[in-house]
Amino acid sequence: MDIAFDLTINEEIRDREVRVIDENGTQLGVMLTPKALALAEEHGLDLAVIQPNARPVVCKLLDYDKYRYEQSRRERDNRKNQRVVEIKEVQLSATIAENDVQTKAKAAIKFLENGDKVRVSIRFRGRQITHSEIGLRVMQDFATRCSEVSSVERRPVMDGRNMIMILAPKAAKASFAEKKAAREKAASEKPEAQE
Repeated sequence: MDIAFDLTINEEIRDREVRVIDENGTQLGVMLTPKALALAEEHGLDLAVIQPNARPVVCKLLDYDKYRYEQSRRERDNRKNQRVVEIKEVQLSATIAENDVQTKAKAAIKFLENGDKVRVSIRFRGRQITHSEIGLRVMQDFATRCSEVSSVERRPVMDGRNMIMILAPKAAKASFAEKKAAREKAASEKPEAQE
């Protein structure tokens, strides 16, 4: 059961009757709030509202300080394990030279290998806008050069005078294959260890 971080506890509970659940999850039934508070005090725990919209309100006996500590620790662990995906940008032009494309592709591949997404854009200047198919070919060529480490998340689209494409790293698929191989290896080692 998922409990909100800011709970209404003990004397803050204004309802006349509450449904009480003990610390093990066993239902103790519906009782008057003063009786539930006395029961919580008897067990050395707090009475906390976990479902305020239910009728009667559902309360649980728990150690509130311990609960808050566990919640803050869980949030800290989640923040630590969270990977923020950044979007890096590579700018091309419709008349870009071959060596420039290679340099930009190397930079994009480096970004993709680091787990970031890459926004590839071409700004059409002057009359170049009338030949957007040239820019489309440049984008497709660029996506092909980066295809080993990326997949096209958003196909090239015109946005005013710009053409934009987004490449996403393929790392998630590779890591899935690696995880599968690791599981198979671990499964093959377990029977040997038991013998």
